[in-house]
Amino acid sequence: MPERVVVAGAGMAGLAAAVRARELGADVVLHEKGERPGGSMLLSSCVVWRYREWERLRAECPGGDPELQRVVWEGLDEALAWLEALGAPVVARDTGNQLTSGLRLDPRGLTDALVRRAGELRLGEPLAAVAEGVPTIVATGGFQGDRELVRRHITSEADALVLRANPWSSGDGLRLALGRGAALSAGLDEFYGRNLAAAPGIRPEDFVSLAQVYARHATVENERGERYEPRTWSEVDVVQWTARQPRARAWYVVPDEALGERVRGRTVGEVVAAAEAAGAPVERRDGATRVEVVAGITSTLGGIRVDARARAADGLWAAGADVGGISTGGWTSALASALVLGRIAAEDVLGRPG
Repeated sequence: MPERVVVAGAGMAGLAAAVRARELGADVVLHEKGERPGGSMLLSSCVVWRYREWERLRAECPGGDPELQRVVWEGLDEALAWLEALGAPVVARDTGNQLTSGLRLDPRGLTDALVRRAGELRLGEPLAAVAEGVPTIVATGGFQGDRELVRRHITSEADALVLRANPWSSGDGLRLALGRGAALSAGLDEFYGRNLAAAPGIRPEDFVSLAQVYARHATVENERGERYEPRTWSEVDVVQWTARQPRARAWYVVPDEALGERVRGRTVGEVVAAAEAAGAPVERRDGATRVEVVAGITSTLGGIRVDARARAADGLWAAGADVGGISTGGWTSALASALVLGRIAAEDVLGRPG
């Protein structure tokens, strides 16, 4: 009989693990806490990427586990080719960033392509416990949806953050793993997200369009007038700083001469116009534009410690945002890590190297 494998979470990592396990002959049961598959991947721009140069990855994420980083960096091209072979629709073969390579995929089409091959999918049924003797892969998406865990590990302003992710990623995988004796990774106080225009009633469909990704062209300050100088191209450091300010708010002050600068296919002026149209506080005076932003949390960067084969504890594997210690100190693609480690977890469960 085929070996039974249980997977918790039907985002990128869980779906990739389930599909790969079935390819290798397993009988898969896939638990998903939410009402739909796709996790936070469905809310993203779905660019799956890696740094072109290994040295750049290490420079951008110096606190991460080099062995895990190397596994993801070396494995992504093959994993992307695998997705294409499964029928995942490619929107673009350019990430729009000269530092990185990868693909932009259609998130709905990608989800559908994976779900068709993932085996038994149980929606609305979180995995309550890890059964003895049943190999289990946890891929529940991190703990950004649990305000208390965010408050404990990341910021006292947790209640003011916008949850820029699905609401079901609330630490279930972390709790299951710790209950089996797994260890915590580095970087529990770090997260990936975006500063969003502080518009009323931000909806999931606004998460990409209202991202204010031009801090390097602005002066960034909190309500006390204290300033922050961006350190990274991804601006992950800026949103982490904002999350720890009063009400998780900051202001970007953009000189008029910077409004024509291009960021992610739009000018800064166009990004600001979208913020203003959505009702965010925008002021224009004295040759500059002032935009209020609020920190949005997308994915936690700390979590379960795993080895290079995604093993977390005896009989337990982890992938996706449940795993910590990859982007520590900076940012690298969470979807890339989820895809690669999801596949590796399935291969290791079934004793089949990739």
